[in-house]
Order: sequence, then C-alpha cells, then structure tokens
Amino acid sequence: MLKVWGRRTSSNVQAVMWSVGELGLPYERHDVGHRFGGVDTPEFLAMNPNGTIPVVRDDDGEFLWESAAILRYLANRYGRAPYWPGELATRTHIDKWAEWSKINIALNFSGPIFWQVVRTPPSRQDASALRRAILFLDQYLDIAEKQLASAPYLCGNYFTLADVQFGHLLYRYFDIDIERRERAGLRAYYERLVTRPAYREHVMVPYGELRVLD
Repeated sequence: MLKVWGRRTSSNVQAVMWSVGELGLPYERHDVGHRFGGVDTPEFLAMNPNGTIPVVRDDDGEFLWESAAILRYLANRYGRAPYWPGELATRTHIDKWAEWSKINIALNFSGPIFWQVVRTPPSRQDASALRRAILFLDQYLDIAEKQLASAPYLCGNYFTLADVQFGHLLYRYFDIDIERRERAGLRAYYERLVTRPAYREHVMVPYGELRVLD
C-alpha cells in the first residue's frame, strides 16, 4: 500500500496523486502542511528533514521526498509504455520534457504568478512584477505550444509522465485571474487533460483556502 503525506491543495502533491491515479495504485493519503500543520514535528522530520510535502512510502520501503523523484520512482516501478517506456532513448525523451516542465513551468508559475495572485494580499500585489512574470513564463509556454502543434501530448501521440509534470499546473493557470495569450494548442491540450478522471479528481481541486485577503 502506498502512503502519501500531503494536503490536496499542494500542487506538488497533486502531481504525485495524479500519477498515482493514472497508474491505478491503492493508497492512503494523510493531510499535513498549511492549515493541517504537522510538518515540523519530530515524526515528520524523521521522514523528511526538509519539512516539505509530499512524502511517499511504498509498503515498508524508504521514505521518498521531492515530487519529481517520486514521479520517476512510481513510473519506474509501476509504469508501462507508453507512459514510461522501457527503451532508454524514448524514456529519456519523456524525462527531458518532464525536467523541462519542472524547471521552466512549475518554478516560473507557482511562485512569481500563482503566489502573487492568490497568496499575496491585494494591497501588496505588484502588478508590474506580475506582468513581467507572465511575459517570462510566456516564452516557455510558446515552446510547449510549438511542441503541441503536431501532437496531442507533450511527447507525441500518447499520455506520458511528462504530461503529469507539465499539465498539473494548467488547471490553476487557466483558472486564476490573469491576462493570458491565447494558444490554441495549449487550450486543446488542457481540454484533453480535463477528460481524464484522475486529473479531475486530484488536480482540479479548489484552492480557496490558500487565498490571502487584506
């Protein structure tokens, strides 16, 4: 049985749980972090000395942390082609786009944009910084748009691990109140993700509890 520690409104937890759902794995999830607390307890720090979520334990194995490493672990142990192929070159191509998504999409959206809009009181929001952050993210979304122009998924005709790492942020990207350049390929891609039951269950989670008001 897979055990997961982390709250549903954490985007990193959502990526892991979406993967768990796509792979059809039985699991127990325990709410910790944010309003649930618990990440600074000796028990939790013994699992993850960083005090961050998610943390995963598969049966009686090692406690795993860092969402990208967890996604690769789950893919290596439970994934099959085309989600996670056995052939090295094809798998590395998928891993390349997954890493690209983590570095260029997740880091440039979550802090500079989502936190600016949702986690910062309106009186303290910096509109100029937000515009710059959106423009900076745009250059990477343009790369994704070009990639999606010729195929339904980020790495081709099939849903893969790269789509989990990239697509788990798109619910918030399209939901928050920001100016967005219209990208037909990205929008169609997002609409395909929305049809996936595991995406709707684990990613399309209301985040009102995270909103900070004046």
